[in-house]
Amino acid sequence: MYALRIECTASDRAAWERALGGDPLGRGAAGVRRYRVMRPVADPGRVLVDLDFDDLARAEEALARLRRLRARAAAAGPEAEVAEVVEVVEAVETGRYRPRPDRPRPDRPRPD
Repeated sequence: MYALRIECTASDRAAWERALGGDPLGRGAAGVRRYRVMRPVADPGRVLVDLDFDDLARAEEALARLRRLRARAAAAGPEAEVAEVVEVVEAVETGRYRPRPDRPRPDRPRPD
């Protein structure tokens, strides 16, 4: 799986929600399988978006398209909020941790 990682600065949550909701890329048609929106805890004015793709060619195509969209938005004026397209990355390994059944979870009382 490949992810197109996008980073941008947004003046407020409503601004990046408008940008994401506007979907200028056409995520579904571009081959996006899943997306994640994240904000750094120490810098809530930054927004990170990962768009997941099944194949590299579609991710690179989306990257090129986003760069063109970014260039047009930047030409519209300095007041435009423009995403910085960071890179295409490959997921090398993913995993999931689950609590061990022999150890109680801290949020649940221990059975007697």
